[in-house]
Amino acid sequence: MIKAIDYFLDRTTMYRLVLYYLAGLVGLAFVLGLFKLGQNDPSALAFSLLLVGSVSFLGNWVFARTFNAPANTDSIWITALIVVLIMDPVMATDLAGVGALVFAAVWAVASKYIFAFGKKHIFNPAAFGVLLPGLLLDHPATWWVAGNGLMLPFVLVGGILIVRKLRRTDLVLAFIAATLATSLATAAPDAYLMTIRETLIHSPLFFFAFVMLTEPLTAPTGKALRIVFAVIVGFFSAPNVHFGSFYLTPEMALLIGNAFAFLVSPKHRYVLTLQRIERSAANCYDFIFSPDRRFAFEAGQYMDWTLGLKHADDRGNRRQLTIASAPTEEDVRIGVRFYREPSTFKQGLAALKPGDTIVASQLSGAFTLPRDTSRKLVFIAGGIGITPFRSMLQYMLDRGEKRPVIVLYGNGRFEDIAYGDVLERARTELGIPTTYAVAEGAEPGMYSGFIDEALIRREVPDFAERTFYLSGPRAMVLAFEKTLLWMGVHHRHIKTDFFPGFA
Repeated sequence: MIKAIDYFLDRTTMYRLVLYYLAGLVGLAFVLGLFKLGQNDPSALAFSLLLVGSVSFLGNWVFARTFNAPANTDSIWITALIVVLIMDPVMATDLAGVGALVFAAVWAVASKYIFAFGKKHIFNPAAFGVLLPGLLLDHPATWWVAGNGLMLPFVLVGGILIVRKLRRTDLVLAFIAATLATSLATAAPDAYLMTIRETLIHSPLFFFAFVMLTEPLTAPTGKALRIVFAVIVGFFSAPNVHFGSFYLTPEMALLIGNAFAFLVSPKHRYVLTLQRIERSAANCYDFIFSPDRRFAFEAGQYMDWTLGLKHADDRGNRRQLTIASAPTEEDVRIGVRFYREPSTFKQGLAALKPGDTIVASQLSGAFTLPRDTSRKLVFIAGGIGITPFRSMLQYMLDRGEKRPVIVLYGNGRFEDIAYGDVLERARTELGIPTTYAVAEGAEPGMYSGFIDEALIRREVPDFAERTFYLSGPRAMVLAFEKTLLWMGVHHRHIKTDFFPGFA
């Protein structure tokens, strides 16, 4: 079961997983309403979904063309579904309610384009959209998704999958702890149990944390700042926090946190122009771009990449891809493996010609080299998971920086090996050896089979003294984590790449 879940998470993009989750909750609410187990009329829910979806789609079409920006198709529907799940559904005869939903949908979409810096939006769109009807039209968000106890198990299960995919457990736990602590600190002692029950069961705490708090584009990227962000939002979202007679709402708390994230995070989107495409291995290609302006990053980090596709498939038009180039190189390089039935995103990449552009944003990732150059390291890569190591090794080559590194690189076939030139230069110029593990067609000197405990013990006899970097398919990374822990490697000496899928 766990393997099946990991496979699903590996093959599903982050945004598509959130979209499935939200659509599932709306569908569940509709079914519960049909059986009189929900608080909403299914007809009103269906009408509201159609209304908000249509307004969001048309509004995004207008704003994307007005601001000449690529639209993320998944983002449109994710925002629309969140608005539907947290504002009361209405019928067409409720003109005030219809106006409030239209107002929320329009401003949710508009905020991504109007309140943006360097083509990167500042505020969570859904939070901004639902705030305004509450302040101006007396139609606040009711967060009805949290009002039916029958929906809570589905909110939790789906939300945990999202957090597992995003690897944002620290963010969610810090937020929940801050919210509970603030709620208890502002409650009467004899109401502690009721406060805990209301916060955990009858408030939007979990849905808010899983879906809105974790939105990557409006949260800090570094772990320490992420925790501060979570605590800020948790404090202000506690129900008893107020200024005089003005009580804050969850969406207000999130917007305050977004403002903090904006101040401490990278603020730009970059338009990159394709220079050329290079074949790095069988079915693997490097796309080399020139950015519209220089930007600083650390070797091993990743970015969000968006293509302006007219008709994206169910995996969307956005991916999180590691930067394969080094910070010392002028061009920006990404490495992509193509499978037999590539997604429309990869088809769009393959169709790019020199001079075509792509948009990148949200520089993130802590899968970077330690500042201590004497620390002993092991890089374990599977397939196209070699990309962050290509960035690190090229960076060390350009700087003439020698580090005690050992590379173990596993592939299914010999022809799948990528960046052999960089790996060879690292061996000859920096003394960094690479051991190739090849399941089929291994040549003399290579390890025949997959990387396993025996190979690690043979090639890394001092493994207990080293920090391991793991990059590749999620199942591979999880398996190696278990293997290394079994061998006695401390969990603090295991770093895993955020590799959200190969779709």
